[in-house]
Amino acid sequence: MRSDKLLVYAGEGLAAYHFGVAHPFGPQRHDAFYDEFSRRGLDEQVRISAPAGAASRQQLALFHTQPYIERVVQQSKTGEGYLDCGDTPAVQGIYEAACCVVGTALEAVDRIMAGDFSRVFIPIAGLHHARRDSAGGFCVFNDCGVVIEHLKKHYGIQCLAYVDIDAHHGDGVYYEFESDPCLVFADLHEDGRFLYPGTGRESEQGSGAGKGKKLNIPMPPGADDAQMKARWDSVEALLNQFRPEFILLQCGVDSLAGDPITDLEYSEKAHAYAAERLCRLAMDYGHDRVLAMGGGGYNLANIARGWNAVVEAMLSA
Repeated sequence: MRSDKLLVYAGEGLAAYHFGVAHPFGPQRHDAFYDEFSRRGLDEQVRISAPAGAASRQQLALFHTQPYIERVVQQSKTGEGYLDCGDTPAVQGIYEAACCVVGTALEAVDRIMAGDFSRVFIPIAGLHHARRDSAGGFCVFNDCGVVIEHLKKHYGIQCLAYVDIDAHHGDGVYYEFESDPCLVFADLHEDGRFLYPGTGRESEQGSGAGKGKKLNIPMPPGADDAQMKARWDSVEALLNQFRPEFILLQCGVDSLAGDPITDLEYSEKAHAYAAERLCRLAMDYGHDRVLAMGGGGYNLANIARGWNAVVEAMLSA
């Protein structure tokens, strides 16, 4: 029997977001997840949806500047150059693919807020490095940022939480909402002294009206599940202080042991734990609204294990 609680998006539109076979963010990531998803029989247990239509320029502009959007449009046509300092190539068609990611995330929010589903997982999403006026770290448009602005503007959400367990600091979310009192932000990431983007110090706790609502937890290289769980209590303490009306989880699996470009050593059990705890908190807060986004991860076996552990936890919690 399929659960009506959890929706998973999958399909060609999301799989199209990549930068070629020679790039760490390559074309196999979506299928690595979905093949294992099917092997586990999860395709018979949860609702599945094809990706949504592309986000409009108006929707992108909830977070991004118009000059930057136009730059992506033009460079996506030619496929020439980079959209940042060298990590994010402007491959042909990347504008359309990035718009599909954002459009899918927005549709996921709308379906949660409409009560169609309480929880959603999107494997190719959580592009947390893009800033309002630039790309960064394989991220063209910041679907997380667009979703946050959408929830505030269209649903009047006064308090929402963004929790990030990707190995890389979610700088595009943190700095663009550093002073925003509506966003409760918690990010466990590899210490920026050792990994891109080099940010997310523990002393960075927000500014202005957002001060005290932001939590950055740099983890030492080699940190394992036990060390992650030892710091997790502070994440729950922050969320319990403000009881957010909606929870976003960026569950990048580049924090699992064996990722080729990072140094953390979690297992998929850490990701299942985070997903399960956030779902239970959302239930405690009386709404059960959780949107999980796949984020990073460049070891295909880790993608298969990690994201499916998140799906299983969201299904059973």
